Amino acid sequence: MNKCEILAPAGGKEQLIAAVRCGADAVYLGTEQFNARSSATNFDRAALNEAVGYCHARNVKVYVTMNTLVTDNEINDVINEIKTIAESGADAVIIQDLAVARLWKEYCPEMKLHASTQMTIHNVEGAKQAEKLGFERIVLARELTAAEIKQIKDNIDAEIEIFVHGALCMSISGTCLLSSMIGARSGNRGKCAQPCRLNFKCADREYALSLKDLSLLENADLLNEIGVDSLKIEGRMKRPEYVAAAVSAAKNAVNKMPYDTQKLQAVFSRSGFTNGYFTGKRTLDMFGYRRKEDVVAAAPILKDLAVLYKDEIQKIPVSFHLKTDLNITELTATDGTNTVCITGDGASAAINKPLDAEYAAKSLSKTGGTCFYTDKLTFDIADGVALSASQMNAMRRDALDRLYATRSEITPKKFIIPEKKSIPAALHAFQPKLRLRFEVFAQAFNDERAEKIILPVSQIIKHPEAVEIFGKKLVAQLPALIFGENENTVASNLDKLKDLCVNDVMADNIGALSSAAKKGFTVHGGHGLNVLNSIAFEEYVSLGADDITISPELNISAIERMTASKQKGVIGYGFLPLMRFRACPAQGKNGCADCKGVTKITDRMNTDFYIVCSNKKYSSLLNSVPLYIGDKNIKNIDFATLYFTVEKPELCKKIVAAYASKSSISGKKTGGLYYRELL
Repeated sequence: MNKCEILAPAGGKEQLIAAVRCGADAVYLGTEQFNARSSATNFDRAALNEAVGYCHARNVKVYVTMNTLVTDNEINDVINEIKTIAESGADAVIIQDLAVARLWKEYCPEMKLHASTQMTIHNVEGAKQAEKLGFERIVLARELTAAEIKQIKDNIDAEIEIFVHGALCMSISGTCLLSSMIGARSGNRGKCAQPCRLNFKCADREYALSLKDLSLLENADLLNEIGVDSLKIEGRMKRPEYVAAAVSAAKNAVNKMPYDTQKLQAVFSRSGFTNGYFTGKRTLDMFGYRRKEDVVAAAPILKDLAVLYKDEIQKIPVSFHLKTDLNITELTATDGTNTVCITGDGASAAINKPLDAEYAAKSLSKTGGTCFYTDKLTFDIADGVALSASQMNAMRRDALDRLYATRSEITPKKFIIPEKKSIPAALHAFQPKLRLRFEVFAQAFNDERAEKIILPVSQIIKHPEAVEIFGKKLVAQLPALIFGENENTVASNLDKLKDLCVNDVMADNIGALSSAAKKGFTVHGGHGLNVLNSIAFEEYVSLGADDITISPELNISAIERMTASKQKGVIGYGFLPLMRFRACPAQGKNGCADCKGVTKITDRMNTDFYIVCSNKKYSSLLNSVPLYIGDKNIKNIDFATLYFTVEKPELCKKIVAAYASKSSISGKKTGGLYYRELL
């Protein structure tokens, strides 16, 4: 069985060197645009080409991140970035937005595509759909157990990559709007301000939205046995010493050698490490934050860690053949693929001791300071001749320089200009129709002004009378997250919906959309699909979406201008879900036993936020104030969903009436990002 690839972060040139010299098999890095770590040093065009050459010379692969969501007015910039990356000869790109994936397939079809963890692929159906879309590798969600990872791997042909070390986001990647809604800095756009690391309090617990760092290195053997293809280290914002420590530890773990856990923890951690998701123990001991003692622990070991990448690692075998006589000297060097030949003056007649293989070998074996080591030596030395050490050294250096230049020469991938395709535009409603989404059946009511009534599928199964009350208006909302342990239940519930004659479902994830479309449902794409542009809209339509709610991170004017072949909608009201948790911060010492399903959490400004549980499978952090745009004049949008969560039925009815009459509502409210520019 092959050993897992070790994939290291490279936020800048020094981190790249540290990763390679400590033994990484591949690195991932970002360019100046469209990467999820915009605050890292990153790589411009020249630096990217240099990085690819440096890595390829040492048999290290380079994966470039284009893992942010993009808007329609950025598409030309995306295409230019595709050209830049294609010309660099990088090995693969990591992608979140289906629009970016579509553009890569059109403009540079030979580039390998990796599905970012930001795509929130966390079950078999989602992985299969990503594979059908052309992704050759899938970076799975970090919240999976060992069994769930194996289940996915056993059911797809694509490679899988998992995070094994580094920071853990509190929210499942791709489902977080906290930073964007609080400060217009979107994690989906690489601008996350990490407000979750501030002191949120839940009951008597502080820093309730901060998890310890992940470390699964002790599970390297099991990961290899499962069939994981790549072990990914988080940390493009970290210093090179961190990269060196993590890569060295991962290398040792894969090779079944000991590594220094204490040193690894000292260089960076938040109250130590956790493996909670992997083992399925999502308890309070997963939580931690960056303490003063964590910071102090790093200083004494930085010099020791810098030593790890001080010198070039000699990892490329080279064979030399020296041929010399009185007329000519030739030194041939090969790495098994590339061959160079250096020609020099002939040897001189030996005065004392003639040149022999042993003496020549000493000179040709001096490859220190390069990425090469001497593998095989062969000689064809005429009798009675002599060569000076300086001549042999010069020829050796010249041969290695030329061999390195050949190995580091980048091979651009073909960039083509496809025929432009027009998107057929649908006729959009002059006045958006109303859709009402309720959290629970007891909250729901029929309203003649509403074209759709949306209820979680579990509520419809529990209250089948909803079908009679709401009729063809009824839409069953599938869980935003469907982990492996729940996939069969959701599939069974879809069959039950068919039996109840419910034909419409709403899906917020690519896996859920795929499952419902296969069973013949009319699928309404929820805002969780993170659609910010027209191309992504059409990609989801091609996967089976009959209409789509556009991401609330996009401003209204951009949504109004968006070309769409199907109906498009917005969230018109609601305490928006800002984060989705699998390790719930609302749990107590007895886990979920004492939870009533709705809990308050408070930030450092004493602002309250609700956490709502979804059948003990995951929970959601709701915004502290509701979004409301009922009093705004919006056009070219087909429907607006009033997204009710914790409201009493009486309040829901008042909000529906206000929205229908284009009136304002009392109390605090926000226009969200609909009327701000997203960073």
